[in-house]
Amino acid sequence: MSASSSLASGLRSALGTPGWRTRFAPAPTGFLHLGHLVNAVYVWGIARAYGGRILLRVENHDATRCRPEFEAALYEDLDWLGLDRDLAHGVARQSDRGAHYLAALAHLSARDLVYPCQCTRREIEAVVSRASGAELPYPGTCRDLVLDPLRTTARRVRMYAGIETFDDLRLGARHQEPGTQCGDVLVRDRNGNWTYQFAVVVDDLEQQIDVIIRGEDLLASTGRQWRLARLLGRTAMPQVLHHPLVRHPDGTKLSKSNGDLSIRERRRDGATAAALLGEAAWLAGRQAAPRALTLDDVAELFV
Repeated sequence: MSASSSLASGLRSALGTPGWRTRFAPAPTGFLHLGHLVNAVYVWGIARAYGGRILLRVENHDATRCRPEFEAALYEDLDWLGLDRDLAHGVARQSDRGAHYLAALAHLSARDLVYPCQCTRREIEAVVSRASGAELPYPGTCRDLVLDPLRTTARRVRMYAGIETFDDLRLGARHQEPGTQCGDVLVRDRNGNWTYQFAVVVDDLEQQIDVIIRGEDLLASTGRQWRLARLLGRTAMPQVLHHPLVRHPDGTKLSKSNGDLSIRERRRDGATAAALLGEAAWLAGRQAAPRALTLDDVAELFV
């Protein structure tokens, strides 16, 4: 069985009952580019093929990097691409959900799972050795200190020992140990921003997300997010699928910070929505050549 057929078989088995919910969740720290569109091909294609509903979640939890002009461009680009037509329940913006994150933090604090942290990244790097490119785990410096919580807004959640196991719909069984891999998870930083790791867990729980479809760069985050979800009371974990990333020839992924061409720049240069959808599907490995596709065609790539 080919990898494509194997994926389709797994999706049919796992997503056989229509009405499940997934999300498209970009951060407005720049304009949408082909890397985002690859994710959209997977999200819209799988949702359309297997009866899913899509929530648009704007992950603007980081007030220092997100900008309103990028958020406005996001809505415009989705409309031009035709991707807005399948969205359910409007738009969820993380910047509007501070009270929900505070309530979740209070729930964990009541269980003595939260503590203030005054460490800077430089201080952590000074005491933690790592291989080049490896994740920097928190060494627990502030875990057992008695710190005045008013001195810092930074908060960490204790990661108890144990392994989190999950089945990726594309990659199969995975096992991760958050306590060793990342240490106690930072859920709010020293600037008062909620972290990605915490906000998405609260959102996925409260927004009843059943299926998470995202890039392989977030695979390592799954175990710690599952652990946080369990601590918050989630009993049934979502299905999860991590798809390949679009990369440059040197292996680096497409990103806004690298100046990669945005969807709106490609549009300005004459590209059509169908051409860009087809190019993204090709880059995602779902078709053999960058053939133009309609949104209806995208679903056929996953059956």
